[in-house]
Amino acid sequence: MKKTGERAPRNRTLVLSDSDAKRLRSRLMIVDQPMTASECAGRTILGDAFQVLPLLPRQSVDLLIVDPPYNLTKVFSDSTFKRRSESGYEDWLRSWISLTVPLLKQTGTVYVCSEWRSSAAIQRVLEEYFVIQNRITWEREKGRGALRNWKNCSEDIWFCTLGNDYFFNVEAVKQKRKVIAPYRDADGRPKDWAKESNGDFRVTHPSNLWTDISVPFWSMPENTDHPTQKPEKLIAKLVLASSKPGDLLLDPFLGSGTTSVVAKKLGRKFVGIEREEAYCLLTEKRLELAETEHVIQGYVDGYFWERNTLALQGVHKIDKADSPTAQPRLFETQA
Repeated sequence: MKKTGERAPRNRTLVLSDSDAKRLRSRLMIVDQPMTASECAGRTILGDAFQVLPLLPRQSVDLLIVDPPYNLTKVFSDSTFKRRSESGYEDWLRSWISLTVPLLKQTGTVYVCSEWRSSAAIQRVLEEYFVIQNRITWEREKGRGALRNWKNCSEDIWFCTLGNDYFFNVEAVKQKRKVIAPYRDADGRPKDWAKESNGDFRVTHPSNLWTDISVPFWSMPENTDHPTQKPEKLIAKLVLASSKPGDLLLDPFLGSGTTSVVAKKLGRKFVGIEREEAYCLLTEKRLELAETEHVIQGYVDGYFWERNTLALQGVHKIDKADSPTAQPRLFETQA
């Protein structure tokens, strides 16, 4: 019988043990003086972004990915972000965005996450510093229902650049989708799709509406106890579209480390800043695992797949006959 507080046998949520913390603590970087790009690349910086950002090298960052606290009262490990007034939240946004601008290369790209309440404020502030290229909306399929409102199950990502000269690789982020209506040319050949051994599929250009993302859940190996963890698949789209191998990525509100982990898996350099030691240590554990495990769930053979289609590629959940300690096959289906 499962004891109270004990995780289910197939719960793969990554946890940090006392021995992990002791072993990984020496890997964390404390920054108290100006740093060069080579000194901070590949490191997890334990500290407050407001104090660390002015010490990072100017015009060194190719891609800035930020998942800041939304304008909601939220507990993060040992700290709490408290909801502000609309103008107060905008002032808070300016206080750190202004510190990132000097760090970006002239061709730099910025992605900032938001939810519907804070999205308008984030847009207004971003327009003061950057060129807004688009707003991505992604379906966050988790969420509580409401009796007198629509269920909140989407979030935004603002796509910005420092100027009009920027990198974007559309070929790297195309989506592979199952064909529902397999139209053919007059001669019978597939029209814009291909017949494969396991079905009919079409490769499509990415849009700004993403419905193929799964929020990390208990049976996914990337899952942690961080309250606002972003999926690796989501961050991978941003990284592949807006950076090249070897480029430097910066995340000043690193959380459980998804940006750094994805950057490592995809051959990019990274710098992550996080004020909570527990999350820094969790990041280092994930980075350690990423040295041998390069899989990003939902990204296979150079394409992003719709949810629930990976099973068609011979990718399955753990069979019931498997033992609780058995390692899953490469991926889990994204139900």
